[in-house]
Amino acid sequence: MLSITSQYLARYRRLDTGDGTPVLLPVTGAQRRFALVRAMDPAGRPDLVPMFFAFPRGTVDPVRLAAAANRLAALHPVLRSRLTVLRGTPALRPEEPQVPVTRLACASGEDAATVLRRALAGWAPQGAPLRLFLVQDGPQGAEDVLAVVLDHTACDGQSLARIVGELGAAYDEDADAERPSASEVAAELAAYRDAVLLQLDAEERAGSPAAMAYWGERLRAVREQAPVPGPRPLTAGTAPSGAAALRMPAPQAGVPFPELLNACRAAATVLFGAGHVVPLGYPWGGRPPAAAPVLGCFLNTVVFPTATGEAPTASATAEAWWDDLDHAATPFDAVVHAARAAGSGWTGRLDGMLTVDDARRHPPLRLGGVTGREVQIDGRAVRGPFAVSVTQGPELQLRMVWDRTILPDDTAESAFSALAGALRAPAPTAG
Repeated sequence: MLSITSQYLARYRRLDTGDGTPVLLPVTGAQRRFALVRAMDPAGRPDLVPMFFAFPRGTVDPVRLAAAANRLAALHPVLRSRLTVLRGTPALRPEEPQVPVTRLACASGEDAATVLRRALAGWAPQGAPLRLFLVQDGPQGAEDVLAVVLDHTACDGQSLARIVGELGAAYDEDADAERPSASEVAAELAAYRDAVLLQLDAEERAGSPAAMAYWGERLRAVREQAPVPGPRPLTAGTAPSGAAALRMPAPQAGVPFPELLNACRAAATVLFGAGHVVPLGYPWGGRPPAAAPVLGCFLNTVVFPTATGEAPTASATAEAWWDDLDHAATPFDAVVHAARAAGSGWTGRLDGMLTVDDARRHPPLRLGGVTGREVQIDGRAVRGPFAVSVTQGPELQLRMVWDRTILPDDTAESAFSALAGALRAPAPTAG
């Protein structure tokens, strides 16, 4: 039987007729996951990856910024392509760069965070995958807050540093500078297509019968425990998500990833109760060595079956995790299929998400020699019941967000305390 990736490639190639119809680009398994998640969402909401930067008022030139963003989109096909599903097959349709820079204004009593939350909540899925918003904030509008927002099908978290660097470099060019030439655009388009096809080739091999048997057995007991979004209506004026953050001392080498997984296990036990095996996702992997470093060819989401109420040793968690990494390239939709074929009732929704970053990979956005201050805007709609982000550096930065239509604040805050407590306590050792 053909693997899911093989079936996708066969359907995609039937779309690419070569008869002069508009070019369609293939998508990776990671991108297919976001198409699947959007299709499963009752409201069809896209996943968004926003960054927010505060600049002194008047230092950001919107015209120059738009020119820079459009030069970036002209060079990177994924930043000017729209996700489309044609005859049941997801693909990207490249278009002319049209990156909007939208000036927003605060109404009386509003701040920039409120305005930007509203703008992101109104994101139209069929628009440009990269959009910029600019709004004045603070006393007498002392600052301009710039939101750089991407559809998740265009990038992952590890791509953000590159986007920030290239946007700043393009801004430093003359606003009237020409966009990339037709030959440069064609070369980048070909590089993107080749990189994705190489990635799909790797995913095809990673969907072997042995890998499917591994994931079927590994995830047989998984069941998502959180209800679908929307069972708890929010009172007027309540933000759709809650957040908690904490900084704590960190070992010089950082916290090993299995210990972070164990900490998420502690949080999931508080959220969903003991005795369950819930699906926790985390990004992992990378592009094949021969693939060009194109934007859009990014990390797979790996599923970790989190047994709540249990406290296995750190070595046991690490051993299971290392075994998972041997099969981490199996695309997400194939993993879901393997689990269901093995008898799991899992639908593919994740009960939680863990992302880990390095503080050294967070360069600030510089526009025209002025460095923006990165800011957090909480209260935005989030995908999934809860998500934990960890930034490793001189100290450990923990952050957890949750969907208030699914989880009450007091329960989520208790789960965050359990998460932090698990990382403060010495990890149990074998024997």
